[in-house]
Amino acid sequence: MSETYIWKFHNPPPQNAVLWRYMDFTKFIALLETRSLFFARADSLGDPFEGSLPQKNMEARYTNLHPELQEAISMSPSLVSSLLRQLTRLTWVSCWHEGSHESEAMWKLYSSAHGGIAIKTDFDAFVGSFNTGQSSETIYFGRVQYLDYETDLIPEDTRLSPYLHKRKSFAHEREVRAIVQDVPTGQIATLSQDADIGISYEVDLNQLVWEVVIDPFAPGWLYDLVNLVAIRYNLDAPIVKSSLANAPIWSLPNQ
Repeated sequence: MSETYIWKFHNPPPQNAVLWRYMDFTKFIALLETRSLFFARADSLGDPFEGSLPQKNMEARYTNLHPELQEAISMSPSLVSSLLRQLTRLTWVSCWHEGSHESEAMWKLYSSAHGGIAIKTDFDAFVGSFNTGQSSETIYFGRVQYLDYETDLIPEDTRLSPYLHKRKSFAHEREVRAIVQDVPTGQIATLSQDADIGISYEVDLNQLVWEVVIDPFAPGWLYDLVNLVAIRYNLDAPIVKSSLANAPIWSLPNQ
């Protein structure tokens, strides 16, 4: 029996927002073989600020506190930092790019050696590809917001907030995330050291994948190979070449 999940949303995009997942060919094969989406542990995503708080948030925490609490924090100034770092080992993320058109920048960032694949879907299909129902497993969905980590504040009404905000330097990613966070009460320090580097969640691929787009810089044989692989794994989605590979037009019709 398939797993069931509870959906929760924080600043989600519209249901019809087009999403892209750029990956290399080996990750595409892993997706088809396991019929599961891989969620990477937050501290492995490559951004050293992942899960951290802006400077203003840290300053605001110590404003108007009871004197005894201020004294306790001053005696252990690394406590908040330690807990935030621990949470990055208990948070797993699936990252997608939002955009009505494919992105040349994303191809260059996330596909390798001219062998990239992009999965195209929309937000409604992305969420719906996970089975739903009453379960202890909750998947959170939301848009990432971009801000200045030296001057801006982020809301702290949820532990997920640091994972739905990034520095403005990453705004080109236009990221939408699915997030899983598992915090065992009283056991963070012990369990986080051995937390899995990634977790896979079963999805309905034929609901998730609208279209498979081939890297515009890929060799011609990759298109044929992806078609064969899609047939082998019963993937019912069109395989198309990137529109960025189209030749330019230099003359008007009939001239």
